[in-house]
Amino acid sequence: MKKLLLTVLVGYSVIGYTQTGNMNSSPYNMENSIHNMENSPNNMRNSPNNMNNSPYNLDSKNGVYDNQGNRTGYQVKEPSGVTNYYDNKGNRTGYTPSQR
Repeated sequence: MKKLLLTVLVGYSVIGYTQTGNMNSSPYNMENSIHNMENSPNNMRNSPNNMNNSPYNLDSKNGVYDNQGNRTGYQVKEPSGVTNYYDNKGNRTGYTPSQR
């Protein structure tokens, strides 16, 4: 009886871990990591020095704005499908994992 109870408890804990331990949305996944060059602000595509990301570019289509309409940063979609969010100074503030 103890073996059956132990087996059931271990089975439930493994199922619970696999449901909450999704690596696709984890910042420790290399695809989402700041250490991946595609996500780094040192990559010119992500840099605030890139005219497409500049707060001074009035035609910028990737700006992120607050509820008052003030530009707070910009977003860059990577070829891997990850969308990175940066403040106006180029500091990465977040990401949305790939939807693939």
